[in-house]
Amino acid sequence: MVLDMKKKIMACLVAAIVILCSLTHVRSDASNHRYKEGDDVPLYANKVGPFHNPSETYRYFDLPFCSPAHMQEKKEALGEVLNGDRLVVAPYNLEFLKDKESEIVCKKKLKQEEVSQFRAAVSKDYYFQMYYDDLPLWGLLGKFDKEGKDDPKDKEVDVEFTYSVKWKDTEIPFEKRMEKYSQISSLPHHLEIHWFSIINSCVTVLLLTGFLATILMRVLKNDFVKYTHDEEAADDQEETGWKYIHGDVFRYPKYKSLFAAALGSGTQLFTLAIFIFLLALVGVFYPYNRGALFTALVVIYALTSGIAGYTAASFYCQLEGQNWVRNLLFTGSLFCGPLFLTFCFLNTVAIAYSSTAALPFGTIVVIFLIWTLVTSPLLVLGGIAGKNSKAEFQAPCRTAKFPREIPSLPGYRKTLPQMAMAGFLPFSAIYIELYYIFASVWGHRIYTIYSILFIVFIILLVVTAFITVSLTYFQLAAEDHEWWWRSFLCGGSTGLFIYGYCLYYYHARSDMSGFMQTSFFFGYMACICYGFFLMLGVVSFRASLFFVRHIYRSIKCE
Repeated sequence: MVLDMKKKIMACLVAAIVILCSLTHVRSDASNHRYKEGDDVPLYANKVGPFHNPSETYRYFDLPFCSPAHMQEKKEALGEVLNGDRLVVAPYNLEFLKDKESEIVCKKKLKQEEVSQFRAAVSKDYYFQMYYDDLPLWGLLGKFDKEGKDDPKDKEVDVEFTYSVKWKDTEIPFEKRMEKYSQISSLPHHLEIHWFSIINSCVTVLLLTGFLATILMRVLKNDFVKYTHDEEAADDQEETGWKYIHGDVFRYPKYKSLFAAALGSGTQLFTLAIFIFLLALVGVFYPYNRGALFTALVVIYALTSGIAGYTAASFYCQLEGQNWVRNLLFTGSLFCGPLFLTFCFLNTVAIAYSSTAALPFGTIVVIFLIWTLVTSPLLVLGGIAGKNSKAEFQAPCRTAKFPREIPSLPGYRKTLPQMAMAGFLPFSAIYIELYYIFASVWGHRIYTIYSILFIVFIILLVVTAFITVSLTYFQLAAEDHEWWWRSFLCGGSTGLFIYGYCLYYYHARSDMSGFMQTSFFFGYMACICYGFFLMLGVVSFRASLFFVRHIYRSIKCE
């Protein structure tokens, strides 16, 4: 009796498992992209806008298409909203019909003003974007008759909007269905030219860098031999060159609170860039992963604010600074302040245009809460940890009580000419890649070759560090000991060259126009270039500091 009961229970369990498996296999669900014959596949309408103005986007149903009675918006992540996406459920039921075509026709009578809307949109090369089963689709809204047979007077017309999809079998697995989109910008000849251009540019820059490095090493070797011979020959012999200023070279810079804040902000941005590259290389930012990049930027920037606080406060205390609270305020606002002011202006412009680029109030509240509850506390905690680290500034030479007078220098040794020389060489290593990045960020191309971008980024860091070290040596050899700010400014000057490239790209390589698109392009690019300025400034200063410590540690200084 007991054995029969166990068999019945086991049979019921097996039957239940079989039923659940069969239900799971045939269940229709948009979340796992599995559909049965005749199921409705979700279609979302996203946005429309001028093709050449990627920031000037509007809601799809701002144009008089056949619209639903009740707008049902799709819940979107933070990054999607920042990207200007505003997905709504389209009132067009396109079914899954295997090896067949599913079609729906929507008839509507367009009023005179609605015809004018479409005419204006077509004249501005409007495009539309929709998502069908999370696959992006887009196209131009329309075009005028080439023969000029259009009626110049807008009047009421009856139109039919047709939406159709044809299903075909494919051997492409679901995980690779996005690769077709990446091939749009990675055709074989395109990719080959891309690699050739980058390799040609990098080899040229590296050869030049190696040539300069060889010269610098020879000069340093001669200096070490000369100073060693002078020490053995006569102790009272007059010192010249960079050894002459050993009592001033480690004198703390002016505005040391601002200097430490710049180091903290730049270090945070450098850390942010490294994390973004790691995510890109492991495949997180695949084509049309809506808003993934913006979400990563916001989250990682918030989580790395502790690095900024620690770096700034620690270095500020090494420079014997006292008001570390003010230093943290500098650090927290040095990059976020200009970015916030730029956002306020551009968001107001977007609101005036009724564009989807304008952030909703709820999203602004979310960003404010992230800044209040995550960014600021981590910044303070990092600052406290940096203040309590008790680290001391490592200087191999004692600093004299009174600074030496800097000799009169020719014009080309001033700060601005030195910045121009320091920024040109790193910029020449990346300017080819800039076009592809701009065409992706400010256009409709897809950028997926992150391995090339990472290589170019590493070359940028190496060239920036080396050229700044070289200029720092020549500055010290001219007995100019105020190298702290100079090294930071020279390294960061590449950001100014990138902004100069923005002017060239806007006028020569793009068809952007209008106040909104122009203000978005130059406004946000100013913030990005400013971020590059801080990040590369940190790299160049750290390299120069390591170099200066090394050469003064290698000689006898009293």
